[in-house]
Amino acid sequence: MSMSDFLTINLLVFLGSLVALVGGLICLRIKFLVRFLTRYASAFAAGILLAVSLLGLLPEAIHELGETAFGWLLGAFIITYLFENFIFEIHHHENDQHAHHTSAIPLIIFGDTIHNFIDGTTIAAAYLANPALGITTTLSTFLHEVPHEMSDFGVLLQAGWHKKRIIWVNVLSALTSFLGAWLVWWIAEELAIIGYLLAISAGIFLYLSASDFLPKPGKHTSYKKAALTMLAGVMIMLIIFKLMPHD
Repeated sequence: MSMSDFLTINLLVFLGSLVALVGGLICLRIKFLVRFLTRYASAFAAGILLAVSLLGLLPEAIHELGETAFGWLLGAFIITYLFENFIFEIHHHENDQHAHHTSAIPLIIFGDTIHNFIDGTTIAAAYLANPALGITTTLSTFLHEVPHEMSDFGVLLQAGWHKKRIIWVNVLSALTSFLGAWLVWWIAEELAIIGYLLAISAGIFLYLSASDFLPKPGKHTSYKKAALTMLAGVMIMLIIFKLMPHD
């Protein structure tokens, strides 16, 4: 692995995490984008994550590990479920609920920091397995992080935080994605861990898409439109996979 690979990984992490943070903050100032993202961004992210997990990360993990990859995917899925529901909430889209539980704010920030760290390890592992997969994983990270960051910003605003404080906290949290990427880079040359990291990442992405982002009937959301938006996310990733094959 060359220094150019290291620099490319850092660029991808920057695009997937910090640029997504900036994008989320910008979108908050555009009212029609806020309305659209509130209703349909989660569905779009679900399609992106499903495709990247099952058609991008998992096949590469199977190539590295064989059938063992399925066990690691299942384990990651279950552990993420337990982590999110019994320890911290990694994603949180019910702003009203969290606005009334400001004491949970430190846990929310810690959960986001862990999530950003995982994003960094996923992007780095995907790139080291195949550069094209690294690019598509970065794209999926960006697309699901924008509405996520918007949600975080709204929760902290409703909890009474000042905007500058919110921005600095989210920037510092996003920087942990670089730590995750650097850790993968540091240990990848000595240990054959890329396949395991890909399987774990696939399990995490699969869980997040199915539990947090998959369209559900709602009072303010058209279920049919949300389902079509999800399918659009899948189709976009299929096209990208065709244009940038991983084999």
